[in-house]
Amino acid sequence: MRVGIVGAGVMAEAMIAGLLADRAVTPDALVASHPRRERRDALVQRYAIHVVAGNREAARDAEIVVLAVKPQMLGRVMRDLGPGLRPDQVVLSIVAGATIGALSSGLAHPAVVRAMPNTPAQIRRGITVWTASPACTARQRELARAVLRALGEERQVDDEEFVAMATALSGTGPTYLFAVMEALIDAGVHLGFPRELAHDLVVATLIGSAEYAARSELHPAQLRNLVTSPGGTSAAAIYELEKGRIRTVLSDAVWAAYRRTLELGARLEAGTRPGEKANTGAGQNQPTDADRVE
Repeated sequence: MRVGIVGAGVMAEAMIAGLLADRAVTPDALVASHPRRERRDALVQRYAIHVVAGNREAARDAEIVVLAVKPQMLGRVMRDLGPGLRPDQVVLSIVAGATIGALSSGLAHPAVVRAMPNTPAQIRRGITVWTASPACTARQRELARAVLRALGEERQVDDEEFVAMATALSGTGPTYLFAVMEALIDAGVHLGFPRELAHDLVVATLIGSAEYAARSELHPAQLRNLVTSPGGTSAAAIYELEKGRIRTVLSDAVWAAYRRTLELGARLEAGTRPGEKANTGAGQNQPTDADRVE
């Protein structure tokens, strides 16, 4: 497998490290692009791969081309790459909101894959939801799967709408959990814990609870009931959480992220139509932490 990565930012570096660790590629079969010389030099020093300034050069000999740029850069990057793509190449995008339609139109290339990883991919503990265009061959889908496995778990879906929904749920999910983590640490400090100890207690509790839930065959409500004694501390805490509308607040947050994903996708699609220029909402809030790939 030969891989070309356009936009060697944080998420792309996690992909590079994972691919090399899995021995899915050798360093000489992986080319990445980045505009800054110091970043290129750092990647060469760490991974002994070939890093170039030009996006076309990164894609030229690749079987699979990974787009890992910011949404506001996507239109320009696609106009640059499209004319040089070969029919046998597949393009894998991890750009938040970039639809199959926007990608295939902007690149003038039918074999495209849309994927949404999340932040834990940086330590190979992420989960990526992805879908492929009908033009992708079985071989091209397997190439995409191999690349995405370098980031952790992956789930292929037939309905592209699931990728948009995953952007709001798992793609943005670390944001929700980090906010909860911060609130719990602050509560611990308010109780009287040193901040470092409160941090360690909260992080260990979240990790352990998540792993316990993953190994258990019980519904989360059953797991919660197991630790909620009548009149106990958990019952008192749950009462306050429910009174504060925690379920509604979290649901509203997911829906807000989903709507923003659709808005960004619509802008990107509009930007690929002839005579139109992409408007990705510069200066507005972007939908997820997953779009900050550089």
